[in-house]
Amino acid sequence: MTDLTKQYEQFGISPKTCSFGESVLDSLKERFRRIDETAEYNQLKVIRAMQECRVSEACLLGTTGYGYNDIGRDTLEKVYAAVFHTEDALVRPQITCGTHALALALMSNLRPGDELLSPVGKPYDTLEEVIGIRPSRGSLREYGISYRQVDLLADGSFDYDGIRSAICDQTRMVTIQRSKGYQTRPTLSVERIGELIRFIKEIKPDVICMVDNCYGEFVETTEPADVGADMVVGSLIKNPGGGLAPIGGYIAGRRECVENAAYRLTSPGLGKEVGASLGVLSSFYQGLFLAPVVTASALKGAIFAAGIYEKIGFDVFPDGKQDRHDIIQAVTFGSPEGVIAFCEGIQAAASVDSFVIPEPWDMPGYDSKVIMAAGAFVSGSSIELSADGPIKPPYTVYFQGGLTFPHAKLGILKTLQNLMDKGLITPDFHRA
Repeated sequence: MTDLTKQYEQFGISPKTCSFGESVLDSLKERFRRIDETAEYNQLKVIRAMQECRVSEACLLGTTGYGYNDIGRDTLEKVYAAVFHTEDALVRPQITCGTHALALALMSNLRPGDELLSPVGKPYDTLEEVIGIRPSRGSLREYGISYRQVDLLADGSFDYDGIRSAICDQTRMVTIQRSKGYQTRPTLSVERIGELIRFIKEIKPDVICMVDNCYGEFVETTEPADVGADMVVGSLIKNPGGGLAPIGGYIAGRRECVENAAYRLTSPGLGKEVGASLGVLSSFYQGLFLAPVVTASALKGAIFAAGIYEKIGFDVFPDGKQDRHDIIQAVTFGSPEGVIAFCEGIQAAASVDSFVIPEPWDMPGYDSKVIMAAGAFVSGSSIELSADGPIKPPYTVYFQGGLTFPHAKLGILKTLQNLMDKGLITPDFHRA
């Protein structure tokens, strides 16, 4: 028995489970090498942007009060614009989460009488109340903004005929969700997003194309603005925060769209000129610096999870060989017990709150009970090792994160051991 195996045994993971994990890892060496190449490319891109924008020690200090002339805040927004290849960016701790960033982008660039179109089906659950699909106070629907969606075809491709028919004079904005959310549809590659945007712009050139970029940043060497997106929106406690950002969101895109968002975030007449950065700028800068490598670690963890559970016989999405365009791995267990056992394993592998047992509960913004496992340094940070899923058929868990691959590996092995201990996996690593 190796010293490493003895270490895993202290976490309750048997040598047999470790050996099974190593057999899967042996098949992933070439995949991991390509991920490291992408991380290196994106690391250089971020460093170059910081150098071109003349990031200095003074940029790390921050301001209080109104935040006038905050050199660190303003420079950071230039860095984001440079990284994402956009005209401008809004990067603020006052943007509380990804849903807030998306709501801000929508509400600031749509007006009564406009229509919002989703050509990739239903958006993530928490946007349903923002849009008004599920009635909620302050929704777009309450302000006279209508919504239409065109579902993907059965094979995951775009319904181009349906999209063409759906675009009308009132269509002001198109929202494209890159990641799958609580669905099993394919995550969209930057290339596919570009194809969709070009198709839409040929029909209506003045439509605003917004991409929900959550979970997708730095997975590829290009970003949605490179292929025509007018706005790219995300959360800093996901990929671009690198595990260090304690809060925040970003909107990068055309200057007019970003300025509209700034005036909505603060006040007409104030816009980007106010908003103190307080004490978070150092974390924002350093988190962005680390983001390409941290994202690579999370991506390796997702692929490892796919390899493990696919080999056992569970449905995984994406599968072990498919290209990756976000950090999320879906595993369908077909029972609530499987989802809960998986999340318990992730929680038990955490550095923070490892002794806590996650339970399903009625989370705000969701239409069913949800279980979430995340022993995180930043509460709710899904670039850290985490897993969650709605407790409803087909009982799929969504795994993401891992600031380092060794931590992601520990988490996956712990889920495997937990499912085995509960009798949901046989001792010879098959579905029970």
